[in-house]
Amino acid sequence: GFLGSEEHAGFLYVGATLQSLQGLPLPNQPYLFALLVHRAELAWAKAFPLRLMLRLGAEYRFYPCPLYNVRFRKPLFGETGHTIMRLLVDFRNYRYSLPVVPGLTVDLEAQKTCIKIPKDSHNELMKVLNKSNDHVLAMGACFNEAADSHLICVQAEDGQYQTQAISIHNQPRKDGLMVQITVETMAELRRALREMKDYTVTCGRLDQSDSQEHVRVDWLDEKCVVNKGIISPIDGKSMESIKSTKMFQKSEYKENGKIIRWTEVFFLQRDDDLKGGLSDCAEHHRLTERIARAFCLALCPHLKLLKEDGMAKLGLRVSFDSQEVGFVAGSNGQPLPAPYLNALDAVLIPVVHSRRHRRGDHPVVMEFIFYILENIT
Repeated sequence: GFLGSEEHAGFLYVGATLQSLQGLPLPNQPYLFALLVHRAELAWAKAFPLRLMLRLGAEYRFYPCPLYNVRFRKPLFGETGHTIMRLLVDFRNYRYSLPVVPGLTVDLEAQKTCIKIPKDSHNELMKVLNKSNDHVLAMGACFNEAADSHLICVQAEDGQYQTQAISIHNQPRKDGLMVQITVETMAELRRALREMKDYTVTCGRLDQSDSQEHVRVDWLDEKCVVNKGIISPIDGKSMESIKSTKMFQKSEYKENGKIIRWTEVFFLQRDDDLKGGLSDCAEHHRLTERIARAFCLALCPHLKLLKEDGMAKLGLRVSFDSQEVGFVAGSNGQPLPAPYLNALDAVLIPVVHSRRHRRGDHPVVMEFIFYILENIT
């Protein structure tokens, strides 16, 4: 079995937040910590990773979660019991799940719950709105680093769920909230979300104002921090707050016992809706795939030498402008040596110049990330 047990199913990867890292031998940024997942916890790791992370923190009295593993431990969750989450997540085949809006947090205070959404996550929220039905609006919240405590879900031995708090002090925050509202209020809420306006829902009896609670939606000017600690392998440029997309490469490019994989693309400059810069999303997708394929094919004969010279992580930055089209490639903060750049010129220049230019196009700058790995198959 995996790590000595058939019950070990894999890892949940988390970043360090409020834990002390003093005395730990750490690699260069970026890095993650791997938390061992029990087979019985797989459904939670897939559908509600934040709940599993916080539950581990409660079990081992580490806030928000431990950065170490206990092999052969008992599972913290069993069979999925009676919970509304069964309506929101397909626990059998995972054909649908609860979408998470980047940066969205839920704060609980006395008689007031505040849902905070970064303005730059509006597009992601629109995707959730457009896919939801008229009567239910459901989304997941993110871990709130500013919170000193969280409410957590604990499954008792009888399978029932209970709520407990894991905290540094005594101000609980939620990772989930359910509010029942009228059809008219739902329509108003959806309109406010589309128009990026703050909105307050009053809960409770209208004739008992003292016992009423308020659920407030606030839009925040601060940006959602993504890609924290990530730097470009080309020149060391910080990628923090620059949005990116993880890629699954259909084809594999192997040679001399090595394999090169395209793992991510960063959008350093583009229109959010791809109108103008690359107005056709399908064209944009095809172009990125062609560029990545050309890069992999050009460097395939050199994979062994690149890896031996410590250039296992590679970056390719491609710029499309009305005045200029070009690219730069590098590793470890330096441009690639001339022989590799010459090989790239031969195959990449025709590809990047093949993009159709339209009147009114905006500049587009993308950075592709590749890794050279050992081919163990």
